[in-house]
Amino acid sequence: MFFPEGRIRVFLYGAPVDMRNSFDGLYALARHGLQQDPLDGQLFAFVNRRATQMRVLYWDRSGWCLWAKRLEAGRFIRDWREVRHREMDCTALKLMLEGIEVKRQLKRYRRAGNEELHRGNHSEASLR
Repeated sequence: MFFPEGRIRVFLYGAPVDMRNSFDGLYALARHGLQQDPLDGQLFAFVNRRATQMRVLYWDRSGWCLWAKRLEAGRFIRDWREVRHREMDCTALKLMLEGIEVKRQLKRYRRAGNEELHRGNHSEASLR
């Protein structure tokens, strides 16, 4: 199914999950562990202890959908001590599915209102 990237929220469950859980078990983890309503259309990503399997659960107005991916080599997550329950965007989920781990997020552009803070406190004439 195609998702418009700007509208979809993705939640990563920050603890290892038993992959024998199916729709109802993962629904309960999303509802009680992440404190989110899975019926709102968000995506919920779950990873097993060895970080070689991932499942993504979502509701699509007519029923539950569950995506699964198993890696033949490598891991989705290097160190479980650094992982917490968190919200991420679709791009971060795609990167994670491809095995790219984003450590630090930097914004490429600054807002126009922050120019004075980054240039220093100069007079108005020097900013024109």
